[in-house]
Amino acid sequence: DEQHRFGVEQRAALTDKAGTPPHVLVMTATPIPRTVAMTVFGDLETSVLTELPAGRAPIQTTVVPVLDAPHWIDRAWQRVREEVAAGHQAYVVCPRITGDEPEQGQRDQLDLDESGTAAPATGLAAVEEVAAELAAGPLAGLRVGLLHGRLAPDEKDRTMRSFAAGEIDVLVSTTVIEVGVDVANATVMVLLDADRFGVSQLHQLRGRVGRGGLPGLCLLVSRAAVGTPARDRLDAVAATTDGFELSRVDLEQRREGDVLGRSQSGFRSSLQNLRVLRDEDTIVAARHRAGSLLDADPELTGAPLLAAEVLALERSVQSDFIEKS
Repeated sequence: DEQHRFGVEQRAALTDKAGTPPHVLVMTATPIPRTVAMTVFGDLETSVLTELPAGRAPIQTTVVPVLDAPHWIDRAWQRVREEVAAGHQAYVVCPRITGDEPEQGQRDQLDLDESGTAAPATGLAAVEEVAAELAAGPLAGLRVGLLHGRLAPDEKDRTMRSFAAGEIDVLVSTTVIEVGVDVANATVMVLLDADRFGVSQLHQLRGRVGRGGLPGLCLLVSRAAVGTPARDRLDAVAATTDGFELSRVDLEQRREGDVLGRSQSGFRSSLQNLRVLRDEDTIVAARHRAGSLLDADPELTGAPLLAAEVLALERSVQSDFIEKS
């Protein structure tokens, strides 16, 4: 489960523990680029569950572009107050714990500038500062709590128990709530500096609301300009709740990594000319042709040049990764 949280070598090590190679079922709401690539190549058979789990309500996702419409952020906090007034709870997610702390999100290679360096991470929302500002400002009078990875384990547990019990109205947090948090009464999430998170993270995070039969609302607050890769990523997340469709967006932006190596995303690949999305039809046609060829001639005796290429690949270091889905 949560296959996207494991590396290529980790998954291979798990299956290698068995004396007999086991059947393998992998599950994820947000397939990583390499996994999507392997489904194209035919290494993974795919089943897609498109319906919502029982008891879940749809989640509406909206981009809040603070550069283009700065007044929208005021409306975002107003929506939080409205949900709390209706007896519900809210999350506010930040990419940092404090102003000088490394950000918690996953930066994308396409967010680098022409020199190959990341855009400056100045002025990013931080949990401790945001919690204090909200409690003294737009959310004054509400019960605001905070949660992040530097808290002592017992303090984190106490905070989550209080939130689950309805004793905290608004929980300001880092991405520690990304998985394993199930509070049915939480109906709204505000993601500050949402462009600092990857597609899969955004999709996982918004899944924390709308879990109790009440409609969920996710607000992606960002200063990313229209037309930038970061804004395109947010618009894609806002446009669909289909994790598999989003995984293809992720694949298009981050590329598939190396299907013959360890990298699960990125531009370094053993593939010289082939591009998984651009050449999907060619890959599928080649797969079908290969299947027909092997059915008729399992040893490839009638195709000596092809047999030689296959043998060369099997003897290369890359062959270790062919079976590592």
